[in-house]
Amino acid sequence: MAKRSPSQLNILLALDKPVGCTSHDLVARTRRTLGERRVGHAGTLDPLASGVMVLGVGQATRLLGRITQDTKAYLADIAFGYETCTDDAEGERTRAVEPAPGLWDPQAAARALAGLVGPQMQVPPAFSAISVDGVRSYRRARAGDAVELPARPVEVLAADLIAVTAVDGAPVWTVAFTVSKGTYIRALARDLGRSLGAAAHLSGLRRTASGSVGLARCLDPEALTPDAARAAALDPVAVLDVPALPVPDERLADILCGRRLSPSLLRDATRPVGEGDMVALVNGGELRALARIDAGRIAPADVFPQGIGGVAL
Repeated sequence: MAKRSPSQLNILLALDKPVGCTSHDLVARTRRTLGERRVGHAGTLDPLASGVMVLGVGQATRLLGRITQDTKAYLADIAFGYETCTDDAEGERTRAVEPAPGLWDPQAAARALAGLVGPQMQVPPAFSAISVDGVRSYRRARAGDAVELPARPVEVLAADLIAVTAVDGAPVWTVAFTVSKGTYIRALARDLGRSLGAAAHLSGLRRTASGSVGLARCLDPEALTPDAARAAALDPVAVLDVPALPVPDERLADILCGRRLSPSLLRDATRPVGEGDMVALVNGGELRALARIDAGRIAPADVFPQGIGGVAL
């Protein structure tokens, strides 16, 4: 097998995904535009959704597993009147209920949304990317199989009503959500409708933040070039929200070999660290390793020989 050549770009990048393309489509387009094979994302968006997608390019793909644990923020449109097989506007109608007059009341809507806040068990949509016996759930659902996914723990951290409007004579609630990893906004819309004795589906969705990365940090995919990607690279230390430790050039070889470093270096950390904490080892404006404090010493745990750019100390 041929050895993979080093990536020319090793960065985290945020793109504003447009409506109509899949997350995989956006990753594939980014690979072609940047000329890099190693590109991944930190959280899927449905084709009908838009907004923040954090991508890893080159060695930065190895950070994505940590970033997917972050909370997500969304602006969602919940339309009342009927449910669909996909729980969003893309699917066929499966159940209809004439909207009650109370669904037009903003105060009642705000109270109902407040009841969503907190930890809960959520049944994901049948049309989702969750694997069932090695097959994506949406593939089984499209084939006509009955899909029953087990409920999973999620948490709604905030659910704030923005507006109640009318679309085709039916009420639509626009809601700002902040949720934990793995929460399906489509399922929240479905379950909200049922809890109110109604029927609802998600008619629009825009991700406004992924962890600390908001829309203001996103590039338009149409404007993406290698130079634009370099200029817009996210600070990996800030995205991971870990203290940074500048490491002098003479200790770089030790880092890349995974050798433990003296705790005396910790005096230069950007914030206090203690036993078991993670710290980002930075040299030359690049993230060179993530390390743990183990028995008082700095133990590199994940080393990036090429360095991940974008660090701003």
